[in-house]
Amino acid sequence: MHELTVEARPFPFRLPLHSTAVVIIDMQRDFVEPGGFGESLGNDVEPLQAVIAPVTRLLATARRTGLPIVHTREAHKPDLSDCPAAKRDRGAPRLRIGDRGPMGRILIEGEPGNDFVAELKPREDEHVISKPGKGAFYGTGLDAWLRQHGITHLLVAGVTTEVCVQTTLREANDRGYCCLLLEDCTGSYIPEFKRITVEMVVAQGGIVGWATPLDRLESAFEGVTDVG
Repeated sequence: MHELTVEARPFPFRLPLHSTAVVIIDMQRDFVEPGGFGESLGNDVEPLQAVIAPVTRLLATARRTGLPIVHTREAHKPDLSDCPAAKRDRGAPRLRIGDRGPMGRILIEGEPGNDFVAELKPREDEHVISKPGKGAFYGTGLDAWLRQHGITHLLVAGVTTEVCVQTTLREANDRGYCCLLLEDCTGSYIPEFKRITVEMVVAQGGIVGWATPLDRLESAFEGVTDVG
């Protein structure tokens, strides 16, 4: 079996097993747990915590079948040389990027809060991208890594739907990748923003990509044991 079909919107998603990867975006403590950057912006982190269980299921399916897995995290250098002032100084958060919070310096690589949540820590053979921006392609080697591994299709999950996830989907779309967003594997601090973003992705014939619930993907993978 070389290709699966997943029931999705706006129409079925054809998934070539040997050229598909899973991309899990920013499931890190700074966004998902109390005391991190997300909460410092005045958000309730509970809607993001609800995403952990379904993303864990997605990760289990990917690991069981041998799909390549990419984990991204938004991270800046300790000297903030890769964090523009226009990003750090925007708004009036309780803590800014680089400030010290309950889990160390906010969004700084190597700090405890910048790590992935315990349930979703990458394995040694899984690819980790540290990104200075919202999209996973800007300022990273992700595009080169995907092309090196012959990847053309992406299964996308993570947070937040309307910011880092949507930016990554649009970046991927412009680079020619076909993307399927797993609806219950993504979340926003503001649920209405998630709903609207999913509709934007699938509108106009899937102008940005496809979307489907996780159980439809799992159904498509029933009986698949190793894509390699």
